[in-house]
Amino acid sequence: MNDNMFCYQCSQAIQGEGCTKMGMCGKDETLARLQDNLIFAAKGIAAYNYQLEEFGKSDEEVNKFITKALYSTLTNVNFDITSFIEMALEAGEINIKVMDALKQAHIENYGEPVPVEVQKGASKGHAILVTGHDLKVLEELLKQTEGKDINIYTHSEMLIAHGYPELKKYEHLKGQLGGPWFDQKEIFEKYEIPVLVTTNCGLIPKDSYKNRIYTSGIAQLPEVPHIDDYEFSDIISQALELPELEDEIDKSSYTTGFGKDTVLSLADKIKELVLAGKIRQFFVMGGCDVPNPKMTYYTEFAKQLPDDTVILSVGCGKYRFNDLDLGDIEGIPRHIDLGQCNDAIVGAEILTALTEVFDMGLNDLPVTFVLSWMEQKAVSILWSLLALGLTNIHIGPILPAWVDETILNVLVENFDLKLISTPEEDIKNILG
Repeated sequence: MNDNMFCYQCSQAIQGEGCTKMGMCGKDETLARLQDNLIFAAKGIAAYNYQLEEFGKSDEEVNKFITKALYSTLTNVNFDITSFIEMALEAGEINIKVMDALKQAHIENYGEPVPVEVQKGASKGHAILVTGHDLKVLEELLKQTEGKDINIYTHSEMLIAHGYPELKKYEHLKGQLGGPWFDQKEIFEKYEIPVLVTTNCGLIPKDSYKNRIYTSGIAQLPEVPHIDDYEFSDIISQALELPELEDEIDKSSYTTGFGKDTVLSLADKIKELVLAGKIRQFFVMGGCDVPNPKMTYYTEFAKQLPDDTVILSVGCGKYRFNDLDLGDIEGIPRHIDLGQCNDAIVGAEILTALTEVFDMGLNDLPVTFVLSWMEQKAVSILWSLLALGLTNIHIGPILPAWVDETILNVLVENFDLKLISTPEEDIKNILG
């Protein structure tokens, strides 16, 4: 789109269609795009806040910020560009608070995650597949299916569930079917079992499996039954009525479940290996995966990293490389999966702890962030990293559409944000 901006939120919109060069209210394209940025960040915060509230927790400061952020984008309220940059950083701080509270809620209810090998593929038996991010929904389903000869499988960002002791204890939490969110039409069609969609990342279902898909929590799909109050009797009944899955012979596995305690228990060993030159650099590779050929960047990047580097992953971007056998460095895995996108807070906590271990500042650590973007939660996480003071973050290959040259210059000049190029060139520039 060649338009500098697009806004149609008030009756003054040009020709009743929208302002594309300058707002009739007087706002310019930079202000319009910064308003969009703030709205998207607020949406990301709201996603994590919703999940937090499922555990009976709420934070008035978070609620007040979301109200302020949205109100500030109304027509004729705020024309100050600087204040929108400040609010974006505040959004990052608020998002840190929400992610931290959500992580604590997960740990309080399910224990600190521990590393685990998660089976890929089906075992013989009746089954239900759960996709999304909502661990509370998964827990309630596990409770209600216990002892009913129904296996529960995870999909996409639900993978981390296997690492939580109080979820892992359910023997019928069997394994993982599929990878990132966008393979669901293939996976849901392949495995003829009921599917429970939670949170975002659900797609409009194909007719071939629409009659066995359900939603719960915030998620809803057209012509699909929605389950309220964790009343899973219908999906359980259908799981028992449908034929059993057959055992898939060739089963590999994913490794996940590296919580803060696990990683920091290795802090002394990590310091020893870094000082000895055996670990040269850590790469935090996270964000959202998308069905775009450009995303093979992350596969090639992981493949081409030298053997003295370690990857920490968060979000579904990990599916671009988590089937690679990267080995270890004297017992330290070269790929450490921290979990869902909201587990970016775990990465932040680990880095903060490492500043004390190495007695150096956050940006002096041998750590580089390489991040992808898909939707609004990634926006709030990026601003969280910037709010922490992190610089030199690499992002791409796809930039948010509202980031024009003006906003990109702000990010580059103020936060040293870097656009990725090719794996070869970026690795060379980072490692020297």
